[in-house]
Amino acid sequence: MVKTIKDHLENTFEDLGEGNLRKFKLKLRDRKEEPRVRQATIEKVKDHLDLADLMVNTFTSPGAVPVTLEILEVIGCNQLASELRENIGDGLPVAQPPLDVVDAKQGQGPKVDAVPPYDPVLSDDWQRESQITLCSQQFKIKILGENGKEIYEAKDRSVRKRLALLINNRDFDEKAMTRRGAERDEENMEWLLNQLDYQVVKYNNLSGQEMKQAVEIFAQRPEHASSDSTFVVIMSHGKRDAILGVHHKADNPDTFPVDDIYNDLNSKNCPALHNKPKVILIQACRGGEHGRVWASDSEPDESMEIEGDDFVHMEKDFISLMSCTPDTKSYRHVQNGTFYVQLIVDVFTKHAHQDHIEELFRKVLRRFENAEMIGSYRQMACKDRASLTKLFYLFPGL
Repeated sequence: MVKTIKDHLENTFEDLGEGNLRKFKLKLRDRKEEPRVRQATIEKVKDHLDLADLMVNTFTSPGAVPVTLEILEVIGCNQLASELRENIGDGLPVAQPPLDVVDAKQGQGPKVDAVPPYDPVLSDDWQRESQITLCSQQFKIKILGENGKEIYEAKDRSVRKRLALLINNRDFDEKAMTRRGAERDEENMEWLLNQLDYQVVKYNNLSGQEMKQAVEIFAQRPEHASSDSTFVVIMSHGKRDAILGVHHKADNPDTFPVDDIYNDLNSKNCPALHNKPKVILIQACRGGEHGRVWASDSEPDESMEIEGDDFVHMEKDFISLMSCTPDTKSYRHVQNGTFYVQLIVDVFTKHAHQDHIEELFRKVLRRFENAEMIGSYRQMACKDRASLTKLFYLFPGL
């Protein structure tokens, strides 16, 4: 007879033992998200059967799974969490609010992946469009005629060679850190870049040092001289200001500083891309807090003194969209991939034919703003280090 979710929960709670069962109940009591469980209700739980009943009655059977996994990992029962996840997957988000997070706070291991709720772009049956909406020659002539001096040059397809770098870390030495669904992100992002006429240079499962080498090599590619722009896309686990390599462990960090991307592609180290838009897309957590808690922007450094007429801005013509704000987490569906990539692909596919890059990013942010997207565990993408001096239109198809 096939076991139900409740059966698996009963087995898991039985294996907790008395001490950990008590810890689980305390964490459940202290949980701030709705629906909450009252102290009086917790006190009625006498054994593993009562606890399974309470979880299912409070969160529904599928909704109880992510809550259980979260608390198990918080109290250090990672093996039980892993076994439960292997037996029944990650469940569904709690109806109010949906739950689950991926790319975890350092030292706690990755949390559970979120199943997307009601926005069609984030549903289980979401599929990207078969083709990006193409820009018309009439629109390009019109927009250049009206505002040409304020728009970055878009070279003709017959003479340009656009390159994009795509790094996707899915499989880590620590099996619990496997980024399930990341293969869909890779597929969708590569498709989008190809639709935008970028030849994709792709790497999988790199260490921090290997990511650094990949970016350095990419920056020296001769094709940039005949290009008009570039994209760098990196998807992995992360923390604030760094991306995790596949060998990362709590006692043996393996990281790639985000600053190195900007340094390797700046005017000094990559002169072939000087005065050309450089778009950085990073899907990774930037810390351990949930997006609804707080978001902050750091104070800018004091301006450097201008050195002379031949001064070249070291970091210029960049724009980046991070998957979440500083010190917060990012969310991923275990089959469809991250909300971040799904939204970027959907917005660019439908609007890149008429909108410049900053307007496209604004539309992505508006989609994240949807209150129903992931319940009270909110995620907000974040524009970062924008130094574009003009409008960047992609003109897909032209």
